Amino acid sequence: MSKILFTKEDIKKLKNNKNVLNVSEYAITYNYEFKILFIDEYIAGKLPRQIFEENGFDINIIGLKRIEQSAYRWKVAYKKDGIIGLEDTRKTASGRPRSTELSKEEIIERQEAKIKLLESQVDLLKKLDTKERQAIQKNNKFKCSDVFKIIKEVIEEYSFKNVTAYLCELSGVSRSGYYNYLTSEDIRIKCEQHDLLDRDLILKVFNRRGYKKGSRSIKMTLENEFNIVYSLKRIRRIMNKYNIVCPHRKANPYKRIAKATKEHRVVKNILNREFKQATPGKVLLTDITYLPYGNGKMAYLSTIKDSSTNEILSYKVSERITLDIALDTITGLVKTKRVTLTQDAFIHSDQGSHYTSPTFQKLLKKHKLGQSMSRRGNCWDNAPQESFFGHMKDEIDLKSCTAFESVKKMINSYITYYNNYRYQWNLKKMTPVQYRNHLLAS
Repeated sequence: MSKILFTKEDIKKLKNNKNVLNVSEYAITYNYEFKILFIDEYIAGKLPRQIFEENGFDINIIGLKRIEQSAYRWKVAYKKDGIIGLEDTRKTASGRPRSTELSKEEIIERQEAKIKLLESQVDLLKKLDTKERQAIQKNNKFKCSDVFKIIKEVIEEYSFKNVTAYLCELSGVSRSGYYNYLTSEDIRIKCEQHDLLDRDLILKVFNRRGYKKGSRSIKMTLENEFNIVYSLKRIRRIMNKYNIVCPHRKANPYKRIAKATKEHRVVKNILNREFKQATPGKVLLTDITYLPYGNGKMAYLSTIKDSSTNEILSYKVSERITLDIALDTITGLVKTKRVTLTQDAFIHSDQGSHYTSPTFQKLLKKHKLGQSMSRRGNCWDNAPQESFFGHMKDEIDLKSCTAFESVKKMINSYITYYNNYRYQWNLKKMTPVQYRNHLLAS
């Protein structure tokens, strides 16, 4: 024991330190967690004085000798009995210390207890590391509830008692949080049951009509077809929790159509990205895309899209990418009774050879249709049409088609679905046909 006595002011300062369990004029009692922390940092290479200073102790008050004595006692106890030897047994011990030697059975029992505790520590750290790696791979957060669950599994597996505080300290979570986790199990079960019901409903809408949907499409379908209102945050939480992944846009691996030859004429960009003019049948976007299917086979799709309503007014699926595909699409537009074209209606496209062709431009003049073109190499000038192709390729499975007729049937089915049943966020949560009727009525 050190000869330094503590004054009343010293005792008051020491009591404010969270690592002190009790202090008197003559001695300090340190808490169990600080002793474990001391051993861990001492093994890591820190000096006893440094460890005490970093944990809020004033060396001038407690003295170096008291630090050295405490460090010596804890090192001996840890070497003999592990972290169990660091516990303060003065209150639980009764009578004089054991003078007789331990029996072989008692020695084996103590060693087995030490081995069991060390095995549990290794098991706990391995499980925490595995769980954290999985969370990082999925870009998810490593939650405290995951740690509490692992601690509970370890305690039940090894049938431990009175080691909760130590395992929580080792895992970096609070003991009160762990006990709260245990007492709230019934609430978590009820929440999980509600989430499972939500998951089943969202999956039903996710695959409705044979096309997978994102969170916004699911929200609009729930409201329009099921009269159920879910927030986007709720839908996205359920999709993330149960790994319901919507289709993602993929980069087009094919090159654009060959640029116009010198004799072809490029016209001015009169649209200037003013896509939403609230007038059906005025701004008409067109383009051609590749449709790879089967085993290396290729088909082509040409469409005309109403920029104001996003409705596909005319389309043509072909096995060849000749000029006829663009001409037939215009012919189909003129014949359609779906929407009446305005007097100032015009076709907007990129500068592909089909649209700079004199034959194509002559056909537009014949049907009194104007023409506009995107700037060279600027796909954003025809963004809504490009967006339609991208979403379509994400939502249909062309690889499953082995014949051209199957491709045509799949495209016909999808465009019917797109125009009549696919709700869109920027159309006031309506389908293209609903939004067209809405504009005409207003």
